[in-house]
Amino acid sequence: MTDIVREMIETRRTLHRHPEEGWCEFQTTALILERLRALGYEPLCGTRVIDPKAVMGRSTKKVEAAIARARETGVSEALLALMEGYTGAVAVLETGRPGPVTAWRCDIDCVLVTESCDASHLPAKEGFASEYPGLMHACGHDGHAAMGLALARWVMEHKDELCGTIKILFQPAEEGVRGAAAMAAAGVVDDVDNLIGAHLGTFCRQGEVGLCREGFLASSKLDVHFHGIPSHAGADPQKGRSALMAACAAAMMIQGIPRNGEGDTRVAVGTLHAGEGRNVTPVHADMELEVRGETAEVNDYMRDSVFRIVDGVARSYEVKAEVELAGEATTLPLCEDLLEIAGECAKDVPGVEKVMPITKKAGSEDCTILMRRVVAHGGRAAYLLIGADQNGHHRADFDIVDEKSLPVGLGVAAKIIERLNGRR
Repeated sequence: MTDIVREMIETRRTLHRHPEEGWCEFQTTALILERLRALGYEPLCGTRVIDPKAVMGRSTKKVEAAIARARETGVSEALLALMEGYTGAVAVLETGRPGPVTAWRCDIDCVLVTESCDASHLPAKEGFASEYPGLMHACGHDGHAAMGLALARWVMEHKDELCGTIKILFQPAEEGVRGAAAMAAAGVVDDVDNLIGAHLGTFCRQGEVGLCREGFLASSKLDVHFHGIPSHAGADPQKGRSALMAACAAAMMIQGIPRNGEGDTRVAVGTLHAGEGRNVTPVHADMELEVRGETAEVNDYMRDSVFRIVDGVARSYEVKAEVELAGEATTLPLCEDLLEIAGECAKDVPGVEKVMPITKKAGSEDCTILMRRVVAHGGRAAYLLIGADQNGHHRADFDIVDEKSLPVGLGVAAKIIERLNGRR
């Protein structure tokens, strides 16, 4: 597997230099499509893997700019046409022999972080730091994508030893939990018997593999837009209706939503942009916020509270407002048998020193949408953590130490595929 590992690390570093945020991963998707074709796949992309009606949190302006940049960097018009304005891809290998459909899911987008240029930071030291200011693979999704491509190569090289069907999902827009719902709605996992998702780092250090038993919170990402009435703030203040003041009132009330005795909750108002000038009654105000809940029901309570508050504030301040769902995730389904299989496979991988259960609350992950879709039709799903000695996710100095972590991740993935789809 030496050649595969070397190529995987090179691919990760190429992707690391060119990070792209959710729904804008056109260079990334082009690289994935080209690599998959070279391996002999006929990869799916565009509206064959993304249902536009289920897309959330997608900025047309950002997408257009990303397409233009992809074009400037050499992505062909043919590939851009295939993508139809939507990123992401799916590789499918049908062995022609009876067996289960097993899918490995990896995400491909980056985070809105400016990467460290400190000489102690490995990507800066080795010359593969982000070339795009304000964008960085600060969560390991470059490693996930590279691992998915390496797995695609391993599967193709071992196809005669496998049965059933293997799918590898390259999902866009995980950050903000926006992409999985559109991929699920496109039906790409509707025939899947086993779905495995994995993440580098988080609670696991190098040599550890985590079996996620619980911990992911259901979440709703919400964008709120207030529209007021402008006026001269000195001459005619009474004629105006301030979108900014309405937004401030809503923000304070949202932070104060009563917590729920049925489970843990989270709420965060992340951004608030408003106003036109010092002496103009603010006519526009835009907020980005999120709520989370230990169960889907608790999250629904938090989300519905936001809608109620925004409606009440809009009435009180005599402004107009709308709330847009910009992303969502649900809780983790638990399939004990598949999780046990994954753990047994991980123990046999060189470099794995410890396999452990994970129950600590770990934020949210939209792979849960795909997992729930698989479980709903009788399939199984599991989520793993692959250890990496990192400094903390979404930080300017984040790094996955790819030469150590990626070979373990690929080894775990290959062992699981071999166990589930190996010829007997």
